[in-house]
Amino acid sequence: MTVAPERTELPVAVRAKTLMDLAELTNTVLPGHRSEILEGQLIVTPAASGVHARSLSRLMQALDPLMGGETDVVQAVGLWLTTGREDHAIPDLAVVDEDFEDHELAYNCYPPSVFRMVVEITSSNWRDDLERKPTAYAAAGVPVYVIVDRRHENVIVLTDPVDDEYRTRSEHRAGESFVFPESIGAKIEIEVDLLLNPARAATNGRGFRHLG
Repeated sequence: MTVAPERTELPVAVRAKTLMDLAELTNTVLPGHRSEILEGQLIVTPAASGVHARSLSRLMQALDPLMGGETDVVQAVGLWLTTGREDHAIPDLAVVDEDFEDHELAYNCYPPSVFRMVVEITSSNWRDDLERKPTAYAAAGVPVYVIVDRRHENVIVLTDPVDDEYRTRSEHRAGESFVFPESIGAKIEIEVDLLLNPARAATNGRGFRHLG
C-alpha cells in the first residue's frame, strides 16, 4: 500500500484569516503583482509593462524638485483608505510629507494626511483607476489625484475633494501640457506626451520644466 505524503502547506485562501492576510500572501506567491483592497474586494494587478515603467521614470524626473525638502516622491507605498475596514490602495506614485515614515499604520500603509498627491497610470484594471479610486481617494481627503489614462490617451487632474468626490476636474490630451497644482510643493509643467508615449517623447527634449 502506498501512503500519500503528508501535506504541510495549506492553500493560500485557507491560511489567510483576513482579507488583508490574503493580500499579503498574494504578494508573496505572485512576485511583481500588486494587491489592494477596494470596497472590501481584493484587487490584484499584474506587473507593470515597459511603457508603464517608462512613464513612472519620466514622472520621477519631472518631480525631482520635490525630493529632499519638506516632501518626497515615492512608489508603491500603501495608502490606508476610509471606505472599508481593510481598504487600502497602493498608488503607482505619490508625493508625501518628508516625515511620512514616522506615521506608518500597518502593512506598509500610511494615513491619507501624509499624501499631497497620488498618481495612477492605467493598465489592465483601468476601470478601478477611473471609477473606484476617485471616490476612495476623495473620501480619504487626498488633495490631488492624477490619472495617466493610457486607454483613452489623456491625463486627468482631480482636486478639491469634498466628501467622496473631487469638485475640480481637468483633462489634457496629447500635444498639450499642464501644470501640477502648487499645493504639492512646487510649480512644475509637464507635457502629456511624456506620460503617454515616454519613449517617443524622450527624443524631443525633456518634456517638463520647473517654473519656480
